Amino acid sequence: MDHRFVGALRARGVDVTTAGELNTTGFSDEEQLIIATQQRRVFYTFNIGDFCQLHSIYTTEKRTHSGIIISSQDYSIGEQMRRVLKLIATKSAHDMENQLVFLSAYLGE
Repeated sequence: MDHRFVGALRARGVDVTTAGELNTTGFSDEEQLIIATQQRRVFYTFNIGDFCQLHSIYTTEKRTHSGIIISSQDYSIGEQMRRVLKLIATKSAHDMENQLVFLSAYLGE
């Protein structure tokens, strides 16, 4: 994840961490999601295919996760920020539990 994006989120009071900071770079997608869930964090990714499939497996197996946000890599940092902040303003961490959310649903202004 871009360090400028992470810094901008932190500057706005969003509690965020990265795989690099957690030393989990190279872990499988499922391992990453498990760690995020253990830390009660929503997972932010550009990896649509794998995380849609993983969410489907979790749903079928009645497993829980803290939520997944899927973003397009085409969005600028500013566009990601606007969309993430709009999402945060409309959904609580509790609302995100077991949800797969596409950032494209949250129009930037």
